Amino acid sequence: MGIFSRFADIVNSNINAILDKAEDPEKMVRLIIQEMEDTLVEVRSTSAKTLAEKKEIVRRVETLKAQVSDWQDKAELALSKDRDDLARSALLEKQKSADAVAAVQSELENVDSHIEKLQQEVTTLQDKLADAKSRQKAIILRQRSAESRLEVKKALDSSKVEDALNRFERYETKIDGLESQIESYDLGKQTLADEIADLQKNEKIDDELAKLKKKLANK
Repeated sequence: MGIFSRFADIVNSNINAILDKAEDPEKMVRLIIQEMEDTLVEVRSTSAKTLAEKKEIVRRVETLKAQVSDWQDKAELALSKDRDDLARSALLEKQKSADAVAAVQSELENVDSHIEKLQQEVTTLQDKLADAKSRQKAIILRQRSAESRLEVKKALDSSKVEDALNRFERYETKIDGLESQIESYDLGKQTLADEIADLQKNEKIDDELAKLKKKLANK
């Protein structure tokens, strides 16, 4: 009964409800699948034994029916020899065999009903097993994704991130100060390019001044 009790619990269970209550859905879905597979193996083994028992019962029924027919023949033979006493005894034995046939046939009907119910439950379990396997990868991915997101959320909400940002801003301010000091040293100093540019500028002004003097002299 242990096998069938556990088997019925799994068949009648709601996988989603089990996973909702589980602390570790990834581990739980593996356990569910393993339990279903183990139960299928046990139930199929039991089914094989039950089918073997059915064959034995069928042979018993055939044997008892043959005995009924045999006692019938013996009763008829006794009557043909005017041995009513033997005929009566043969008919009594025939009745015993007939009663035994009825009892064994009733047992056979019970076995058939049991096998049919077992096959239906196996089919249900196989469907649930296929459903669990098809969703196993999705469940594992969902759990790992949720765990990763949770870790990121915890990191973002922690003071470590805020401290790192503050240090980063302080470094930027320090670098700005260093750059300002470098620029201050260059104030008032002309580079070679600056001096050449000044010469070009002065040369242009000298040309314009000469043109202006010439213009005034002509007037």
